Amino acid sequence: MSSLASQFGQSFSNHPLRMGFLRWQCRVRQMAMRDKDGRPDDAIMPEVFLPGQDEPLGAIITVMSKTPGYSVTPELEHMSAKTNDPAQRREQAIRFLAAGYYQQAAEFSDILTATFPPGSPGAAQIHEAGRCTLVFEAYAQRFELDCKVWRLAPHNLLHQATMAHNRLFNPGIPGDTVVLGFEPDWENCTSDPKIA
Repeated sequence: MSSLASQFGQSFSNHPLRMGFLRWQCRVRQMAMRDKDGRPDDAIMPEVFLPGQDEPLGAIITVMSKTPGYSVTPELEHMSAKTNDPAQRREQAIRFLAAGYYQQAAEFSDILTATFPPGSPGAAQIHEAGRCTLVFEAYAQRFELDCKVWRLAPHNLLHQATMAHNRLFNPGIPGDTVVLGFEPDWENCTSDPKIA
């Protein structure tokens, strides 16, 4: 794992668990858009465990972005700019994301992101730890992802995609929002039931 992977929005692992996780994430995110009006649930909100801790720091809402070759960041930004009505923007976003957006798992980066308020002590704690375990548990499936943590700069493609996505649901998100990237080390990740 290198900063190169976080710059380009994808790791270069061909571990079978990687694709299994991405397929599961696409399925549960599409369900959230179609059946829950876009509201995140446990399948999208993992608990964060810092190294050596038995209790989670808390849960975070993760964003899954497409790799640069499939990026729709300009489309998401256009959707945000098109209307000042938050309800209309949200409705357009849900329609767009519920349609074909999550159809092809191979188009997505395995580096998940999450936003935190400017100056967030939690974000600082996670970033300082350098690693964490994200535990997803929903729909009779559990994933424990051992991740390297990156603080993404505004010019980073994943930072831009994350902010564009979140502005659709929260137009007032501050420009200096902290965006962390979570890059799984697939050799040290697990699933239950096992996915191969």
